[in-house]
Amino acid sequence: MKGISPSTALDLLRQWLERQLPPSSWAWLADKMTAIEVGTLGRDFYLAISLIPRKIGKDDLILTTQDIKDARQARSGWMPVGWSLDQAARIALLLSTTRAEKPFVERFDHLCLSADVSELITFYRGLPLYPDQDALIARAREGVRTNIKVVFEAVAHYNPYPMEQFDNNAWNHMVLKALFIGSTLHQILGLDERRNSTLMRMLCDYAHERWAAGRETHPELWRCVGPFADQSAITDLQHALASKNPLEREAAALALSECPIQEAQKILETVPELCLGIDAGRISWENIFRAMDKHALS
Repeated sequence: MKGISPSTALDLLRQWLERQLPPSSWAWLADKMTAIEVGTLGRDFYLAISLIPRKIGKDDLILTTQDIKDARQARSGWMPVGWSLDQAARIALLLSTTRAEKPFVERFDHLCLSADVSELITFYRGLPLYPDQDALIARAREGVRTNIKVVFEAVAHYNPYPMEQFDNNAWNHMVLKALFIGSTLHQILGLDERRNSTLMRMLCDYAHERWAAGRETHPELWRCVGPFADQSAITDLQHALASKNPLEREAAALALSECPIQEAQKILETVPELCLGIDAGRISWENIFRAMDKHALS
């Protein structure tokens, strides 16, 4: 199911927050949400948004396995993992305004224009829960144009909104931007489903720029190349297959295994140890990402 009733998302957020917040904090938040719903909060809405970290705190939002299941059942792709209490409360407060006279997008734009980094992260994480999804595209695209990695990832990572709402141009530039700013692709929902030939060419061109500068390419880059690889891209994959980085070699082999052109399969046969790893499931995009993540933490 795409989209979600704002009231359904709000009900879940209220349930999670009430369960975890001290009674005084929950009473303050519940009072503000009620005031919004009956139309008595007015301009004080923006003041309440700014006060939430002080009133609610920034502890982690603790969710059970059932909570995560409920979120996914309510809204396909909704993954509120890694959220904090203040983020959940701000999104809940914003969802309480959906019955207001002014269009939701105007309120959302106003908040984003005046937001600091932590607030932007919050508002963008809530994208899949808001009404009028197609009216938020311009603001979401603005979020992935930033060079601030944490803000970019609030839109791009574990968020079904780009997968559902971005056209190919916006999608392709988001994927390329992730590599450009040192982010990762594995957490982009719909990455495999939305691979396309134009993105393949953009990524290969980016790889050429990296090689010309004497730099390695990100192993995940090749994930979006294999199914659409042409002769030029196969040559690039053969180059990556000779990399000194074992993860890039594995990534190139995986991409070649996904290429329908016979020449790609012949090149893959020159590295039987990688073929065996792919056939046995030891070499996969999931395992490549895990190895990268482990290396980054070491």
